[in-house]
Amino acid sequence: MPKFPDLDAFDRAILAILQRDNTTPQRAIGEAVNLSAPAVQRRIRRMEERGVIRANVALVDPAKVGHPITIFVEVEVESERAELIDAAKRGFAAVPEVQQCYYVTGEADFILVVTVATMADYEALTRRLFFENNNVKRFRTFVAMDRVKVGMEVPVG
Repeated sequence: MPKFPDLDAFDRAILAILQRDNTTPQRAIGEAVNLSAPAVQRRIRRMEERGVIRANVALVDPAKVGHPITIFVEVEVESERAELIDAAKRGFAAVPEVQQCYYVTGEADFILVVTVATMADYEALTRRLFFENNNVKRFRTFVAMDRVKVGMEVPVG
């Protein structure tokens, strides 16, 4: 059985190129994978329609736009009732400083990746997100000292 049942070798090769640089011209992608530019375009469109390609975005360096501090936060909630978990998911997802939010197993219920300009901004954020939320039991903060590897590339080969 193929590793990706809906993706053939051409699709995987196209995805590998697009994940490195989604501005690569379709002509260049076609040359790299031995397909015509129109065939590449059809395959990309199909992968977008099927949700394999979720977005075409720019990866921005947080420090260069005034958010040099990256913080990881473990959040433990009081109650794991479905409606309260759903409310927490919506609340975290709505905050611009929260880059990523994961609902996880283990001691913590959520792991957040947050970027802020200053620690004072983070303190204000903790008041809004955690201290004013009756369902947050506790949270732990880990401040990143260095961004060693950051990316969203998914292995497709």
